[in-house]
Amino acid sequence: MSYEQIKVEQRGNVCLITLNRPEKLNAWTPDMSRELGTAIAAANETDDVGAIVMTGEGRGFCAGADMSYFQNNIDASETRAHKRDGGIDWVSLIRSSKPCIAAVNGPAFGIGVTQILPFDMIVASTAAKFGLVFVKVGIVPELASSHFLIQRVGWGKAHDLLLTARPVSGEEAVSLGLADRLSSPQTLLTDALELAEQMAANPSPMLRMTKELLSANACDTDTGRIQAREHEKLETCYTLPEHKEAVAAFAEKRKPHFKAVRAKA
Repeated sequence: MSYEQIKVEQRGNVCLITLNRPEKLNAWTPDMSRELGTAIAAANETDDVGAIVMTGEGRGFCAGADMSYFQNNIDASETRAHKRDGGIDWVSLIRSSKPCIAAVNGPAFGIGVTQILPFDMIVASTAAKFGLVFVKVGIVPELASSHFLIQRVGWGKAHDLLLTARPVSGEEAVSLGLADRLSSPQTLLTDALELAEQMAANPSPMLRMTKELLSANACDTDTGRIQAREHEKLETCYTLPEHKEAVAAFAEKRKPHFKAVRAKA
């Protein structure tokens, strides 16, 4: 499929998605959201893809929503919050997807940050800058970011970032827990791809089930319910060829071949 606002390529077992509006610092639009949704769904259906990395073209990651696009292309009914996302249930898509890693190469503001908070890992360049600037433009955060931000940085830090709307560097983002790893601009993409390859080497069904458990159990305090979800997934795992291959490989002292057994299933 051809895309206008993103680029998609495969690097080994990883699908690399690049936001591709460098003249606008990759500012977000509903069209970009729709293209991202299509690309991620396609990666999830591709057996040779085990993980997904998203980065930005040029010197920016994503400068937030493209205000000029909204002024010129969206009628009044389409500015409503439930249509603003391009019709994509972004959070559900990401949390049910194969592993997703953001490689933040430069400025990430507004939705440029909130769209990656549900990702599994965020790798920040020392050239990155993060800004949750919603109150400064007279709106509130979206994409369940008032949940995911607290999950990442904690109560007080989330209030700091959202209520002051101050920008933070890549280094501070990592120290706060907003990002997970720090890389130099020269090694950022390589580091993110290597991390994605480590995840992609593991069986996709188990990766996705593990993500589902993390999503469902992160805020649940009922340990009985938490374990019930885990046991349900375990029962499924025991029936799948990947588990049987792992057991056989252990007994035979060899590396498991998860993709091969999945292809035969």
